[in-house]
Amino acid sequence: MKRIAKIVLVAVVAFICFGMFVSCSKEDSNTIKIGGIFPLSGDVAVYGTECRNGIELAISEINAAGGVNGKQIVLVGEDDEGNPEKSVNAYKKLVTKDKCDVIIGSLTSGCTAAISSLAQAQKVLLLAPAATQADITDAGDYVFRACFIDPFQGTVGGKFSAENLGSKRAAVLYDIGNDYSVGLYENFKVAFEAAGGTLVAEESYSTGDKDFNAQLTKIKNANPDVVYLPDYYSTVALIAKQLRAQGINTPIVGADGWDGIIDNAGEEVLNGFYSNHYASDSTDAKVVSFVANYKAKYGSTPVSFAALGYDCVYLLKDAMTASGAEDSTTLKTALMNTNGSYVTGNLTFDSKRNPVKSAVMMEIVSQDGKLTPVYKATVNP
Repeated sequence: MKRIAKIVLVAVVAFICFGMFVSCSKEDSNTIKIGGIFPLSGDVAVYGTECRNGIELAISEINAAGGVNGKQIVLVGEDDEGNPEKSVNAYKKLVTKDKCDVIIGSLTSGCTAAISSLAQAQKVLLLAPAATQADITDAGDYVFRACFIDPFQGTVGGKFSAENLGSKRAAVLYDIGNDYSVGLYENFKVAFEAAGGTLVAEESYSTGDKDFNAQLTKIKNANPDVVYLPDYYSTVALIAKQLRAQGINTPIVGADGWDGIIDNAGEEVLNGFYSNHYASDSTDAKVVSFVANYKAKYGSTPVSFAALGYDCVYLLKDAMTASGAEDSTTLKTALMNTNGSYVTGNLTFDSKRNPVKSAVMMEIVSQDGKLTPVYKATVNP
C-alpha cells in the first residue's frame, strides 16, 4: 500500500508540475518579451529614466490596441548605471535567465559597445536607442540603432555654427577620454572648416574633471565667436558656468548629450544650441500625440531619449506585424525594409543598419522664467 501511495503521490506531483509547465508555456506563448538595458541610476540616469518611460508608453499603447500578432508585449528592464561592465551583466541576465532574444539598449555608446559583439555572436537582436558612436553597428547584422551617428551630429554642429550662426572663429573644449566627445569634436572641426571657418582653440580635459578655468582662459584669449562643447549635460553645465564667469558670452553649441541640461543648469546656458533627434514643440501629428500622451502619463515634456525609446518599440512592432514573427533572425530582415514615419522623423536604414533621417537644432531660451529648448532649425543628411 505504501508503495502504491508513493506512486500515486509521485504521479500527482508530476501532473501538477506538468500543469504548471503547460500554464507557463501558455502564458509565454501569449506574450512577447523585450529586454531593456538603461541607466536608471548614476550620472546619466535622466537618460535611462526617460528612455524607459518612452518604451513603457509605447508598450501600453500597443497592448491597449490589441498587441502584436495577437500577443501582449512585456518589458524586462535592467539598470546598468551607465557602467559597461554592468551592461554586460544585465545583458547576460536578460538572455540566459529571461530568455530575451530582442533587447533595446543600452543608452550610451560605451555601454552599448560592451554588449554589441555578444549580441551578434548569440544572434540577439540589439536595437540601440541613443548610442551615436559610429562603429556600434560594425559588430554585425543583428545590431541596429534608432539614432543618427556622431559623424553626422558633429557635422550638423559645424554646419549650423558656420551657416546659421554666421560664425568664423570657433573654439572646442572636449573630453579626451570620451569617444562620444572626441568623435563629435573631430567631425565638427571638419564641417566648420569646410564651411570656411577656423578653429582658433582646441582644448581638452579628462573625464571627471571639475575645474576648466585653465582651458577657458586659453579659449578666451583666442577670441572665438562660438564655443563647441561636445559632452553630456552634467559636465556641460559645469563648463558653461565657468565659461560665462570668465566673460565668454559667445553662443555655445553642443549635441544630444545636452538633452536634460535645462533641469541641471541656469542662465549660463542661454544662447546655447544643440543638435537633437526631435523637437517636442513640433506640429507633426505623431509628435503632438506622443508629447500629449507622455505628459498625461508622466507629467513632464519628453526629451529625445524618451522619443527614441518610444520609436524603438514601434519599429519592432512594425517589423513584427510585417513579418508575422517575433524571432530575432526574422526581425532583423524585416527591420531592413523599414520605411516609415516615427516621432523622430521619417526613417529608413542604410546598409550598416544606421537610420537615415534629419537632425534638428534646439535653442535654449527663457520662457515664463523657465529654461526651455525650442526648435531652431533642421539639418538634413
